Amino acid sequence: MERYGARDELDTISREAEAPGDRSVIKELRESGARTARERIRGLLDDGSFVEIDAFVKHRSGDHGLHLHTPLGDGVVAGHGMIDGRRVACFSQDYSVFSGTMGEMHARKIAKVVDFAEKSRLPIVGIWDGDGQRAHEGVTSLGPSGELLDLLVSCSGKIPLLSIILGTVSGTSALAAGLSDFVIIGRQRGKMFMRSPYVIPEIQNGQINEAELGGAEQHASRSGLASLVAETESAAFDLASEILAFLPDHTLSEPPVIKTREKWGRLCKGLEKLVPEDADRPYDMREVVRKVVDGKRYLELFPTFAENVVVGFARLDGQSVGIVGNQPSVLAGCLDIDASIKAARFIRTCDCFNIPVITFVDVPGFLPGTVQEWGGIIRHGAKLLYAYSEATVPKLTVVTRKAYGGAYLAMSCKHLGSDYNVAWPTGELAVMGAEGAVGVIHRAELARSEDPEATYAKLIEEYKTKFGDPYVAAKHGWLDDVIEPAQTRRALVNALRPLLSKRELVPPKKHGNIPL
Repeated sequence: MERYGARDELDTISREAEAPGDRSVIKELRESGARTARERIRGLLDDGSFVEIDAFVKHRSGDHGLHLHTPLGDGVVAGHGMIDGRRVACFSQDYSVFSGTMGEMHARKIAKVVDFAEKSRLPIVGIWDGDGQRAHEGVTSLGPSGELLDLLVSCSGKIPLLSIILGTVSGTSALAAGLSDFVIIGRQRGKMFMRSPYVIPEIQNGQINEAELGGAEQHASRSGLASLVAETESAAFDLASEILAFLPDHTLSEPPVIKTREKWGRLCKGLEKLVPEDADRPYDMREVVRKVVDGKRYLELFPTFAENVVVGFARLDGQSVGIVGNQPSVLAGCLDIDASIKAARFIRTCDCFNIPVITFVDVPGFLPGTVQEWGGIIRHGAKLLYAYSEATVPKLTVVTRKAYGGAYLAMSCKHLGSDYNVAWPTGELAVMGAEGAVGVIHRAELARSEDPEATYAKLIEEYKTKFGDPYVAAKHGWLDDVIEPAQTRRALVNALRPLLSKRELVPPKKHGNIPL
């Protein structure tokens, strides 16, 4: 009879859509507009698809002389279900039970579903809302938490890992979420901290509040941790679903193909007007991307972090593709530390999950200055080179305007193994801009000239004629073609179709040594 009593208790919990936590906390959550852990799982998954595991698990703190209530589930709801008809593993931390903290059985429960996902080769979506380690349990919670982190590292690159942050997440929980491929954070309640905010001096002294230290805006624009910010919990679940639609179930499968009625070879009208011929005039690279891809639909990731480069997902002829592009409207599209890291991480993610990478290039170089040099721009810029060179997925590149020096090499050039490289007639591949090159090459001549300004202008035109023409690069085989802007979509689709069967044999080794 005791067994059935426990089952009845759990059924009552499910009917009420509440975890067996502190009712006052649940009331506060509801008043703030947040949902319970079970409601979040139901909001994430297709109706009726959730299969729960370890529903009767309880913590064992009583074995260590601690007197805590022992709610069913130990503060986390875990299992598997479907999102848009695709099976996924998932879990949701319950803030109403010990503030969602991670104890021994809590961590083991999440580890169990992560292990299930790895063996079943399914994506995993975690909903995080917990204050790190459970202090009540002491050291006994650390071992299982370490095992969970180890499992997440093991899953990295094998299956997609998505984290949704819908509350205050700190300590081990924050580290675990940070191992994900994509982090979606709620604008209203989402916060992340390495250490508990209660022990941070600036918060204790009232200099800043929790949101100013680790809120959604900070992680979206400063730390670069948040891939996307969701306005509501429902919006967060929709974003997770949208990201998954571009990804395969695991690294040995292919991303879903979603065909539309759009003609694959349609002309991209208006592109020639969108990009100014004047190399110093800005424009929005995202508008270029939207005119090329299917349905003008482009899911930009990290939109407010390192805005001088844009990354995101789109479809081309129904195929999932990753988009990387310089953004001339921010810092003239120069590459800096954050932009290099942002693009490199995204390229490696695409490579893990067999998603072709299309690069739109308009880059005058790496950002100069002592802040960048002392901050390690050489090391971080090398990450971008490394990511492109290491990637074995199809790589296609369009040079829209400038491509200068080391930044040209870093943006998926032919020499780093890019499969298909084209330029528009406005494209210019050179060591540096004409103005800078003339100042270096003809410094002595300019010093002797009676009319330095006229001589300078003449030499610039000569340099542009000799080196600033994309056909010069094409003659060396560094470009496969020079195309009209309107033909960009047709050219990319024609090149991508045969490349979908591309396979590169990589010699056996543990891994490369990327300059982290």
